[in-house]
Amino acid sequence: MVHLMDVPVELKYSEDHEWALPEGGRAKVGITDFAQDALGDVVFVRLPEVGSVVNTGDVLGEVESTKSVSDLYAPVAGTVVEVNTDLADSPEQVNEDPYGEGWICVIEMDAPGVEGGETRLMDAASYRAFVAR
Repeated sequence: MVHLMDVPVELKYSEDHEWALPEGGRAKVGITDFAQDALGDVVFVRLPEVGSVVNTGDVLGEVESTKSVSDLYAPVAGTVVEVNTDLADSPEQVNEDPYGEGWICVIEMDAPGVEGGETRLMDAASYRAFVAR
């Protein structure tokens, strides 16, 4: 069966299969439907620490599934201001609701917009084309 990928248009996407939802100077971050599907059943998520400073592309944490362990990468630069502690008890939320309850963290962006790395992120149509290659 072909997995019909969910790619919400309001989000921005990285080549590492993370998504970002810029809201003001902050961005909520998670992994894409494509990534969670490729990983298989998620059994553990190592979250970043609140207060940690990340550059675009830095390792934020990791997702462990029944198939493998994959690093999470920061789609934008800034400071982690919130993490989804619910994932400690319910890592399967990453599979069940990657764009909702399965979010990973919130990053206060250093410089929202161009300097913050948002412009390097893809829109939904570009991300769909990227994963279709």
